[in-house]
Amino acid sequence: MRIGTLKETYLGDAALFDSRTQKGWLIVLAAALVLFPFFAGSYWLYLACLVAINVASASGLNILTGYTGLVSLGQAAFMGLGAYTVAVLEIRLGTPFLLNLLAGGFVAMLGGLVVGIPSLRVKGLYLAIVTIAASFIAHFLFANFDLTGGTAGLTVPPAQIFGLQLDTSFKLYWLIVPITALMLLGSANLFRTRIGRAFIAIRDRDISAEVLGIPLLRTKLLSFGLSSFYAGVAGGLFAYFFRVITPESFPLSMSIFFLAAIIVGGMGTQLGAVLGATFMTLVPEALKLIVDIMPGGASFTVFLSPVRTIVFGLLIIGFLVFEPQGLAEVWRRIRRFFHLWPFRT
Repeated sequence: MRIGTLKETYLGDAALFDSRTQKGWLIVLAAALVLFPFFAGSYWLYLACLVAINVASASGLNILTGYTGLVSLGQAAFMGLGAYTVAVLEIRLGTPFLLNLLAGGFVAMLGGLVVGIPSLRVKGLYLAIVTIAASFIAHFLFANFDLTGGTAGLTVPPAQIFGLQLDTSFKLYWLIVPITALMLLGSANLFRTRIGRAFIAIRDRDISAEVLGIPLLRTKLLSFGLSSFYAGVAGGLFAYFFRVITPESFPLSMSIFFLAAIIVGGMGTQLGAVLGATFMTLVPEALKLIVDIMPGGASFTVFLSPVRTIVFGLLIIGFLVFEPQGLAEVWRRIRRFFHLWPFRT
């Protein structure tokens, strides 16, 4: 039972969707996602799949950085572990794609647990440097092992289900988007549990959390593991989507991209991971459109990559200065405005 916005029971307060309006909008969103591929062109389907992959990885980084307060610049490396695991299993064993994705997630989780061990002693900038070092080690392994194809990389066969090859954006949409939705649902429910609340306690004050009986190392490692698992599954989806992976597919700039996404979207919120990853994925596409419509736009294409990097940097600085809570807070302000309209003064 609810009185206004207050709840009379703990279960009501902990409910994932606490109003009929939210449930109604969720149904509308689900219907829109189901109908979208039947009306969208190949370019928009490509963008939708890419956005979903980035949302999955960003939501994993949000668990680690947004909710646990551990800064990581190794998300691309963990995605690479998942992608190469999927590629090797698909090429050498031909195992089902769902099994491959789970294996990619667990291999990335093992990598995350190893990288997370120093987190008990170091944090902040020092922990970020540790994760950067892990990225360089992963890049070296990808480029120098025969199993990973060396610098030439691997060509991944298309995923199959009941003999049907998922080799187009339309078909892959029905694989990528539902898996991303399940991952988002899992991360949303995580923070309604004791484990999720322990993550938040460590982020807010780790010494106080330890005094309260929360084991710091085990909880931090669990956060690293879950975040890396999400990255590994996203990397597996990346492998099936692009079909070719090389060591250069997972550069340090990709890790910076995901960190920028959760900063722009709003760290420590599920909505922030979705909005940030979507926004940061569409920014380069918007830049391409602007360049295309400019007179002599083809001559500016060579400058697109450095301009994109500059734009990412400016976005991070701008949101940190003017809106530290990101796009999620902007969305909350819009909602509050319409809740009060037309009585808002």
